[in-house]
Amino acid sequence: MIQEMREKLGKEIEELTHELAVTLPQAIATAVEMGDLRENSEYKAALERQQFVQARLGQLHQRLNQLTQLASTEAPTDRVGLGSRVTVEDVASGEREEYTLVLAEMMDIDAGHISLASPLGRALKDQKVGQEVVLQLPTMRRKLRVVDLQTIHQGAGEG
Repeated sequence: MIQEMREKLGKEIEELTHELAVTLPQAIATAVEMGDLRENSEYKAALERQQFVQARLGQLHQRLNQLTQLASTEAPTDRVGLGSRVTVEDVASGEREEYTLVLAEMMDIDAGHISLASPLGRALKDQKVGQEVVLQLPTMRRKLRVVDLQTIHQGAGEG
């Protein structure tokens, strides 16, 4: 999963770098050819986009640098953490749900990926199999028991 996150960040960095180095200079040059830059909305839009892309690239590079550190500190070998696939059982209904805890950039609720920073992610973090957590939602409280756990370390050796 760490590799998947690196690839996703790397792909966005590559796309934005190309935009910054090729696409935006062309857009700026085209806008300059239009004349008066003080009232040229295309020129202003291109410059604003350039600033945004530069800022986003800075964020992505920082996130990429943090990823290795995050992986070691946020991915325990025996408790729920970053990259863990955890199965929980609703204590009241007996219903089971499976989640994978990911960074916010990788969140995909439909695929069962929840952010480590989400209320459920925070509640499950550092829990072990057999432990129970109470999740306070706006409309109700849920009591969940961790019934199965596969950490990122266990999954790393697979496929």
